[in-house]
Amino acid sequence: MPSRRDLLAGAAALAASGALRAASQERLSEAELLRFAPLGQVTLLHLSDLHGQLAPMHLREAAVNRGVGPAGAQPPFLAGESFRAWFGIPAETPFAHAVSAEDFDRLARRYGRMGGLDRIATLVAAIRAERHGRTLLLDGGDTWQGGWLALASGGEAILAAMALIAPDAMTGHWEFTYGADRVRALVAEAERRGTRFLAGNVQEREWNDDVFPALHVFERGGVGVAVIGQAYPYTPIANPARLIPDWTVGVQADRLAARVAAARAAGAEAVVLLSHNGVALDRALAERVDGIDVILSGHTHDCTPAPLRVGRTLIAASGGHGKFLTRIDLAVAGGRVVEHRHALIPVFAEAIRPDPVVAAAVAAARAPHAALLDTVVAVTESTLWRRGTLNGTWDDLICAALMAETGAEIAFSPGFRWGTALPAGSPVTMEAVFEQTAITYPNVWRRAMTGAAIKEMLEDVADNLFHVDPFYQQGGDMVRAGGLGFLLDPEAPRGRRIDGLTLLASGAPLEAGRGYAVAGWASVGEAAAGPPAWEPLAAHLRRLGTVRIAANTAIRLR
Repeated sequence: MPSRRDLLAGAAALAASGALRAASQERLSEAELLRFAPLGQVTLLHLSDLHGQLAPMHLREAAVNRGVGPAGAQPPFLAGESFRAWFGIPAETPFAHAVSAEDFDRLARRYGRMGGLDRIATLVAAIRAERHGRTLLLDGGDTWQGGWLALASGGEAILAAMALIAPDAMTGHWEFTYGADRVRALVAEAERRGTRFLAGNVQEREWNDDVFPALHVFERGGVGVAVIGQAYPYTPIANPARLIPDWTVGVQADRLAARVAAARAAGAEAVVLLSHNGVALDRALAERVDGIDVILSGHTHDCTPAPLRVGRTLIAASGGHGKFLTRIDLAVAGGRVVEHRHALIPVFAEAIRPDPVVAAAVAAARAPHAALLDTVVAVTESTLWRRGTLNGTWDDLICAALMAETGAEIAFSPGFRWGTALPAGSPVTMEAVFEQTAITYPNVWRRAMTGAAIKEMLEDVADNLFHVDPFYQQGGDMVRAGGLGFLLDPEAPRGRRIDGLTLLASGAPLEAGRGYAVAGWASVGEAAAGPPAWEPLAAHLRRLGTVRIAANTAIRLR
């Protein structure tokens, strides 16, 4: 648990940040967002979990982000007012809107869209020019997957666009869902264009050889900076193992510790873990592995307005979809980091000039698909959003579509954290549909499941999310359910977290021995044979014409 001193230091760091000052006072100019007092020899820039999102968008943060045990009362397991209070962020400001779901629709209209690779390019170029060769741009992964352009090009369109901002290194997770052969080809192309793919915790199953390099030492400002890549350790569980059948992935804390020690022994003065573990696991890992100066954390789409600290290790996270860019300046002396300065820069698209080269490249990549992507299939009167511990209105809509199109009584949608938001009153285009469903294993399935099997599945997912030991957490949100009600107690023992399972159509309790018609999509087991999820979703939206989604009160947290 951070001390009072740590909290005061974090508040002081936030107060000194030009980005926060600008975003708290509504001075949303590019110059104000970039304002920063440089420090030391090295500048780290970090973005993560872009999920193929090249254009500006709206993105609603979680209103509920539940954790367990003592960790549940501190970041990243805070949301809304409690999150702002922890970091000292005033309400009713642009920065409050960026980090919170509070009053989302009204503030989205006031402050506009966020992200956009052309805007990120502008920020990166300005910081690089200011720091004269002292900058490392690091990409935390989940970059080449997400949306139609990524899927249609097998990741190439996103890789090519990212090459224009020239990340020095990246790691991965959803990248692996293109399959081993395609991943190797993409990695080779990225490295040809100057981006090193680092993932020291991915090995060949037969011989245990590393599939990718684990680390690289960069020289910046006369300092040797060792960057160690850590891919998502539970990829073969959270995603289909059939896509990378000859690879193993794990946390591998002991192997990581050995690599940190080896980097130090080789003369590295700063050690950075470029991680796709998620913030909770990264905190636990920092307690176990000595010698890491900075962990740049991805996967859970959390953002840290000030770094979290575990001993001497700083942990910083940059949200998702290009909504934020993190900057950390490091002063190094005597072979160690002695001081740092941090800013979480909110990428307010309307305040930042688009880089013309990147903007043109993104437009050119989109042009062959524009007619499809711009097709309007409905208008929404409800806010459509994805992130939240229990549900999101996008997944409520997906579940309703699966039930309507397949005739199932119950539907499930994975608790993915990626996917943009649409404020109420927005047109729903096919591009928005693809942003929620365009993956390499999107097919719909329908099968009979007993009430007992449904409960067992929900309990298993709940244990993956709410295990008290972060080394056993997988860092997503709860599987979404349609046609079903239940109460979830995250603090209950394994196998007893789900209570009151009810079939909503009848209001009757779920019967353990009865079979129910269940639909879902994105199977991580055997490949499903149904249509891709975007087809029933688009058909359902066309039939609705106008989307209205009531608050989901059937699934509750204790």
